[in-house]
Amino acid sequence: MKLTRRTAIGAAAAALAGGVASAGASGAAWRTLCPICMDFHTHFLDMETLELAQSHAPSSGFGRRPLPLSLPFMRKMFDPALQIADMDERGVDRAVISSAGVIQGLSFAEGAQAVALNRRVNDVAASWVARYPNRFVGSFVLPLGNIGDALQELERATRLGLRVANMPAQYRGAYLGDRRFEELWAAFEQAGIVAFIHPEGVADPWYQDYAMWNSIGQSIEEVRVMTSLIYEGMLERHPGLKLVMAHGGGYMPHYMGRLDRNAEDKPETMANISMPPSAYLRRFYYDSCVYDPRTMEVLIERVGADRVVMGGDYPVASQNPVAFLEAIPSLSPETLAAIAGNTAVRLLGLD
Repeated sequence: MKLTRRTAIGAAAAALAGGVASAGASGAAWRTLCPICMDFHTHFLDMETLELAQSHAPSSGFGRRPLPLSLPFMRKMFDPALQIADMDERGVDRAVISSAGVIQGLSFAEGAQAVALNRRVNDVAASWVARYPNRFVGSFVLPLGNIGDALQELERATRLGLRVANMPAQYRGAYLGDRRFEELWAAFEQAGIVAFIHPEGVADPWYQDYAMWNSIGQSIEEVRVMTSLIYEGMLERHPGLKLVMAHGGGYMPHYMGRLDRNAEDKPETMANISMPPSAYLRRFYYDSCVYDPRTMEVLIERVGADRVVMGGDYPVASQNPVAFLEAIPSLSPETLAAIAGNTAVRLLGLD
C-alpha cells in the first residue's frame, strides 16, 4: 500500500515537471531502492520562544521586520500534524526537524536565560519526536555563549533522543572554526553527533535591500563558516566530524580555485591544514536545497552524490524537494535513491 501511494505521488510529480523526471530517474523506479525518503531540512517553531526572539532581534533574520504569523507557511511550523500531511502528499517518510533559527534565533540571550531557552526549544523538538517517532528525527540547539553550558545541554538533548545538532554559521561574530568551539566539536566527534549547519540570518544592513540577506547573504554565510572550519584546522584535528551544510553549502563548492591557488602562492594560508582547501569539500555533506537543477548537478560532480542529502527548507520554500530531484534528467535511480534518503539514513545510523 505504501509503495503504491508513493509511486502515484512520483508519477504526479513527473507529470508536473513536464515528464522530465521519467527520463532521468526512470519514473518512480528509484523509490523501490529507497526504503525511507528523508527531508533533512525541515523547520519548526515554538510560539513563546519566537515572540521573545523577535522582540529582541527585530533587525535580523527576515529583513528589518519580524515575519507576520499570518503567512500561511508560518502556521505549519507550529503543527506537526500539518507537516505530516504535507510529507504524505510529497512522498516524504521522515524529516529531520530543526529550529528555524533565522526566525527565532537565540544569540541575544545570555547565562541562565540562554540555557532555559535552548532547553525549551529542545523539549519541543523531543515532544514532536515522541508523538511521531516514525516520522521525525529531532535536532537540538545549544547555548553557545558558554561551552560548559553547551556541553551539559548536549548531554541532556541526546538523552531526550535528539540525534542532530542544529548549529548556526557563527555566534556573535565567531564562526564555528574558532578555537573557542574546540571542546564542543571534540564532543560531537566522540559521540558521533551529526551537525546540521544553517545560518541564522544576516543582520548586516547592506543585505536588507531586495531581500539580499536571503538570496546571497545566507550563501555567503555558508562560505564563511566552511572557510573557518577548514582554515582554522577544525576538520584536520577532528576527522570524524559529520557536518551537513544547508543550501548546498552556498557558493563554497563552486569556487575553490582561488583558495587552492593560495596554497601555493601564499603558503601561510596552510598553517593549520595539510591538504589544499578543495580537498576538504568531501568532509562535508550538503543538502539539495539549491533551487537550480544545474547547480545540483555541478554540486554532485564536485563532491560526489554520496555527500548529498535531500533538503527542502520546509515549509519556508514552496518547492517540493522530491519533485525537484525527480526532474533532474541526469540522476540515475540509484543516485536519486541515495540522495532522497539512503545517505541520510546511513549518516544518522537509522539503517
